[in-house]
Amino acid sequence: MAQHFSLAACDVVGFDLDHTLCRYNLPESAPLIYNSFAQFLVKEKGYDKELLTVTPEHWDFCCKGLALDLEEGNFIKLADDGTVLRASHGTKMMAPEQLAEEFGRKEWKYFMSDIGMACRSGKYYFYDNYFDLPGALLCARVVDSLTKNNGQKAFDFWKDIVAGIQHNYRMSAFKENCGIYFPEIKRDPGRYLHSCPESVKKWLWQLKNAGKILLLITSSHSDYCRLLCQHILGNDFADLFDIVITNALKPGFFSHLPSQRPFRTLENDEEQEALPSLDKPGWYSQGNAVHLYELLKKMTGKPEPKVVYFGDSMHSDIFPARHYSNWETVLILEELRGDRNGKPEESEPLEKKGKYEGQKAKPLNSLSKKWGSFFIDSISGLKNTEDSLVYTWSCRRISTYSTIAIPSIEAIAELPLDYKFTRFSSNNSKTAGYYPNPPVVLSNDETLTNK
Repeated sequence: MAQHFSLAACDVVGFDLDHTLCRYNLPESAPLIYNSFAQFLVKEKGYDKELLTVTPEHWDFCCKGLALDLEEGNFIKLADDGTVLRASHGTKMMAPEQLAEEFGRKEWKYFMSDIGMACRSGKYYFYDNYFDLPGALLCARVVDSLTKNNGQKAFDFWKDIVAGIQHNYRMSAFKENCGIYFPEIKRDPGRYLHSCPESVKKWLWQLKNAGKILLLITSSHSDYCRLLCQHILGNDFADLFDIVITNALKPGFFSHLPSQRPFRTLENDEEQEALPSLDKPGWYSQGNAVHLYELLKKMTGKPEPKVVYFGDSMHSDIFPARHYSNWETVLILEELRGDRNGKPEESEPLEKKGKYEGQKAKPLNSLSKKWGSFFIDSISGLKNTEDSLVYTWSCRRISTYSTIAIPSIEAIAELPLDYKFTRFSSNNSKTAGYYPNPPVVLSNDETLTNK
């Protein structure tokens, strides 16, 4: 494999929407998502009202890369070899002794190799994006509440969380104005969404004018997608994209037969008949990557057009696009938005500082005191030995399935299209694919062990 990656060499450039092209104001959007679930649990399912009160300190619990054991109520942070680095029961962190007693130094009971390990199953759930994280905090607090009030040791609250998703985020919720989330986003989009900077808009047009086919592939429904795109890109956003695919139901979009879903046309945001194949550019719903690739061959006139896909979710975007479709992948990793002193960067440009003073939530892309680094952690050494640092499972997946990782699209928007990025590969260092800089905790430490 070539050591470098260049957008100029790609025929097709695809984008996820939420937290990729569309950046959210996390200190505002996180409480909104949390509240959309908490209100449902309290009002519709009879959960304790204390779930509705969230303090700034509560948000420190949020950290990408955690797994929730749905029956035991434990949150797990995994090392790259599947052993447990840290754990909590609800929001209560386990002490080292308890951790050793509960998990030992063996693989977590549900751990499998990447290929066999779903991020969502009936037994556990992985939190790997910013839409998910407020739900992680809520689930942890539900475990606290049920443990304290009912003495519960086995849990079945997940069905109520799923009901909350259905209530707030089902396909018709935007149109029906039901739930809490969509009505609030519609009421004041500027509070929750960041418009794309001019540099990103120019860059998208530069790609288009260079003859690249531009795709938008999102699991959001078409009405919500349209609102987001108009707000962040302007009313002419549809002129940018050759193909828009909404309700893509990722990661299933990338699956091979027999589970491929057909594409559907849309009329007034309602899905219409299933298409046997995808014959022309346009705006579609659902679908699958195999039929899409057949159309891309036709559009480019190439037997194997080169596709790159930008996304923020390892589970929904990066892993399936690389593993099933063999696309190049660019991971949007907001954890890289730190300064070089290891402190989290301000979530806002300097000219906007002060706008969100008194914020309800800490920036979710900053370091969690409870969970430590997203990238590495220490395992306690045996007697008379020092603690050793290891890669987290999340970090290992980044270097395995991403071509490169960047903090935001803005970070590369002013580079020439033929800029040569050093890619992640077994031939390069573990930090080579991070642009513009690797995470401070990785670049500063040479004591990492490859277990």
